[in-house]
Amino acid sequence: MNDQAIQLKKLTLTALFIALGVLLAPFVSFPFGGARVFPLQHLINVLLAVLLGWRYSTAGAFCISSIRIAMGVGTILAYPGSMIGACLSGILYKKTGSIWGAVVGEIIGTGVLGGLIAYPLAAFILDSKAVALWFFIVAFLPNTFIGSICAAVLLKILPLKKLAEDLLKR
Repeated sequence: MNDQAIQLKKLTLTALFIALGVLLAPFVSFPFGGARVFPLQHLINVLLAVLLGWRYSTAGAFCISSIRIAMGVGTILAYPGSMIGACLSGILYKKTGSIWGAVVGEIIGTGVLGGLIAYPLAAFILDSKAVALWFFIVAFLPNTFIGSICAAVLLKILPLKKLAEDLLKR
């Protein structure tokens, strides 16, 4: 199979995950402080990171966040709360070859780094001076932990990795 066909399959699979994230956002997200948390985002981030790599995972996170914001079921905090974790998840998965590397990358990237970057966004862009620096870390960590662990369980139980490899070979 040529590279263009493989690329098209990867883009199509990413688009399917984006559609799933957008369709389920109104039903699976809930408000928490100044953010709207969405554990399914982190599940999708880890799945895309393991199946397709950090570029597709990060692009998927960006698209889901953008569409959620446009639909009114997300805030600007969705960007650092998803994209950093998606990127780090894919990078750590590539370095370690372990699903747990992807999970740790998502949790650290979203829960810690995304939470730290969300603070200046909330303070300056959303003009919210009431939140403390650590507030978003506390808000993001349980959310990303739940979604990431669910992704690891799915990857361990279901043959998703093998299905993706078979799809990309044909």
